Amino acid sequence: MRINMKISSDYTSNRAWLRDVVGNQPMILRSVSALEYLQLFVGYFSENKVEVYALEESPEENIRCHIIEDLEAIEYIRFENVLCSSPSQAVNDMLSDFEHSDETALVEALSKYYYSHEESFSGLNIKKENQKRFEELKDWAINYFEVG
Repeated sequence: MRINMKISSDYTSNRAWLRDVVGNQPMILRSVSALEYLQLFVGYFSENKVEVYALEESPEENIRCHIIEDLEAIEYIRFENVLCSSPSQAVNDMLSDFEHSDETALVEALSKYYYSHEESFSGLNIKKENQKRFEELKDWAINYFEVG
């Protein structure tokens, strides 16, 4: 039986919502959910889907699990009781599956990363197979917040 999950608007921030949903569980936030937790993407109002890496499916209906054999195969950061994909892992995941990724979230996250790292992407480890797509998005990300 699937369990209904709370939505982000039940909380003061998306980060608090994500912490409550996946904290103390053997799951790693991934993709857009990771970008939100890392505060590289602002998220959406009344959001209810959470994307994670997990060893098995979750009983909560709004948790989308990407099943893997070993959580240690993922590059992640521990924030107290929450495991979250690193910026490089989250960006590479989204570039690898670009056709099914949230393009707006990815470009906004790249932009925030760039400007919060002294106007550089050098700390991101982009995989060789994702480099072409990354190059296509880079200028858009740099100019994402420019007005007019």
